[in-house]
Amino acid sequence: MKGYVISGIQQMGIGVMNVEEAWKWYIDQFGMDCRIFEDEAEAKLMLPYTGGKPRSRHAVLALNLQSGGGFEIWQYKGREPVKIKEEIRLGDLGIIACKMKVKNIRETLKTYQKNGISVPDVTSEDPSGKMTFFMKDPYGNIFQPVEATDWFRNEKKVTGGSYGAVIGVSDIEKSRMVYSDILGYDEVIYDSTGIFPDLANLPGGENECRRVLLKRSKSFAGPFSKVLGQSVIELISATGKPGKKIYENRFWGDPGFIHLCYDIRGMDELKSFCESKGFPFMVDSKKSHEGNSFDMGEAAGHFSYIEDPDGTLIEFVETQKVPVLKKIGWYLDLRKRDPNKSLPDWILSTLRFSRVKS
Repeated sequence: MKGYVISGIQQMGIGVMNVEEAWKWYIDQFGMDCRIFEDEAEAKLMLPYTGGKPRSRHAVLALNLQSGGGFEIWQYKGREPVKIKEEIRLGDLGIIACKMKVKNIRETLKTYQKNGISVPDVTSEDPSGKMTFFMKDPYGNIFQPVEATDWFRNEKKVTGGSYGAVIGVSDIEKSRMVYSDILGYDEVIYDSTGIFPDLANLPGGENECRRVLLKRSKSFAGPFSKVLGQSVIELISATGKPGKKIYENRFWGDPGFIHLCYDIRGMDELKSFCESKGFPFMVDSKKSHEGNSFDMGEAAGHFSYIEDPDGTLIEFVETQKVPVLKKIGWYLDLRKRDPNKSLPDWILSTLRFSRVKS
């Protein structure tokens, strides 16, 4: 695909007030118990989004090995995170919700009801006829469980990982230059305008909007494609005046969904293609490190960011080193492997040895 390969959603970035507390909740409710890295350091390259200064932070990347994208749980250190002043509403611009993949939507709802989590009494249909519901974590972030069929392991957890995102945009056609042309979600599942029953419980759900759900006509490929799985992107725009930008007057890393990250191979080719579409890299670790890898202590590679037309951040990570069995010092060098082929199941399954308990 244009000289680069996308393996899938690597992670949804989530800014929090307390990493340990939030991670425990995400393990208990979403099965995010495989620690890929945990790191405390300065974010030196995100200056356009951190007030022009390097900022200390504590970050954890965790996966659910049943399938799906992970979470990068991110907390400022030495700076008080700034919460959003007004709740997020449909029509706002940015990442509104994280879609989560599940095997059985009704069983998932029953489980969360038993766990005492505030969820609807029943599921409702989206415009394609699939049953779904929306829920919030204790920090106000919105999640949407969605049934999926592609799974890597059966660990009898309620959910897999991230299955995509609901993203508020001002112009769907312009936004598709990023989500369809660059990320490859080129097939429309539905394109509907109206007031929707499944959105009724969300702030702003009583207002008319346009919804476009996108999937890829070609499956993801690359080293981690089997465990990251497939995903969808839903673009929502208000038919009236657009709402606020979710991160206006706040820093990247402040509480909420801070970015959507994709695991890729071929950073140079991706950079050229993004530039040709009018979406240059706003942050480029490869350029900043003069071609050398960034080092997260337990993983290494290159990362970059682009903005969609409304300023929502999309991250790309080209992983070069990843821990397989840290206790014996086994790290996998992905530069020596075919970028189009998935890693063998047995290697991907060794990630379970990084599992932590809540």
